[in-house]
Amino acid sequence: MAHFHPRIEDLPVEFPVFPLPGALLLPRGKLPLRIFEPRYVAMTEDSLGKGRMFGMIQPDPTVPEVATGPGLFRVGCLGRLSSFNESDEGHYLITLTGVIRFAVATELEERRGYRRVRGDFTPYRADLDLQSQPIGTPREILLTALRGYFTHRGIDANWDAIKRLPDDMLTVTLAMVCPFEPAEKQALLEAPTDTERAAALLVLLQMGALSQDAPGGRSVS
Repeated sequence: MAHFHPRIEDLPVEFPVFPLPGALLLPRGKLPLRIFEPRYVAMTEDSLGKGRMFGMIQPDPTVPEVATGPGLFRVGCLGRLSSFNESDEGHYLITLTGVIRFAVATELEERRGYRRVRGDFTPYRADLDLQSQPIGTPREILLTALRGYFTHRGIDANWDAIKRLPDDMLTVTLAMVCPFEPAEKQALLEAPTDTERAAALLVLLQMGALSQDAPGGRSVS
């Protein structure tokens, strides 16, 4: 995403959000999405015509519903549509690249059925720094925990691709693709620094390797 490096003052103050439980977008991460529901097709089309950005945010089950739908967590991540294809069915296949986290200042009136917010990026200025940051947790300790987690949960992984990732992107990618619970995903999103996110990720991997409710097999590439 080095070709797209906005200043904080260049970012939209008001923007659409896509509430999706269990879907985590982190700065510099890439989230593939299939857009098919009419209101989110409209959101994607509007975003393509105006800055190519919208936010990912999770519903918060502890917050009462509002007129526009489920209550939301207060922190999400603004993303930019970095790839886009239309399927024969009229669905959109997109990749959303994380730009910066935001705090929801207020929710706005819906537009064409999709939700919108006014966001505050101020606490997350450091997300715009594209330089690699140390993660604190030794890489081999993280990978050992990951092997245990994947083995316990029956997940096949592309280890060659995983080993090629630099430390900071390893943490971002694993936090996004591992099937953690929504509250755990939210904790990873809200971790203040890469170091704290890596430490939280390690704990979740270690706990997940010991859980009694491992699901059936799946693959991670």
